[in-house]
Amino acid sequence: MQHSLKKLYIVFFVLTISLINITKGYAQDILNSQAALEQALSEHKGKVVYIDFWASWCGPCRKSFPWMNTVHEKYKQQGFSVISINLDADKSLAEKFLVETPANFSVIYDPKGKIAKHFKIQGMPSSMLIGRDGKIKSRHTGFFTNKISTYQEEIEQLLATHNE
Repeated sequence: MQHSLKKLYIVFFVLTISLINITKGYAQDILNSQAALEQALSEHKGKVVYIDFWASWCGPCRKSFPWMNTVHEKYKQQGFSVISINLDADKSLAEKFLVETPANFSVIYDPKGKIAKHFKIQGMPSSMLIGRDGKIKSRHTGFFTNKISTYQEEIEQLLATHNE
């Protein structure tokens, strides 16, 4: 009986340590995602930035990635950048998505959705266009191929202004 009680204590100890390490990992992921966004925005200060929130299970996200790659390349010399924020709890799902649908822009992982909650994101994908002054100029929920010209017009208008 004493031997099985000792085993139970060991199992409890191992599970407790594992839970602490898992919790630390999640906390670190949250801190890393917030810090990564702050750093990315800091690096793009004075530029027009398109921030896109996405998840691997999102069908319209698969359609938005080729367009985001295109506009990122087309306008980057004019001071434009795309930053995407993935909301998958399991990073491997996002990585699989990115193998199938590559991104030529920054990807930040937000497994707990803290950044998405901060910006009150309602659906997937959701995007925000940030002006050179660092303020949100427009927001979109969903991605619609028939609205691509509208999205690009918004980008071009912000790029045309030097200081808003």
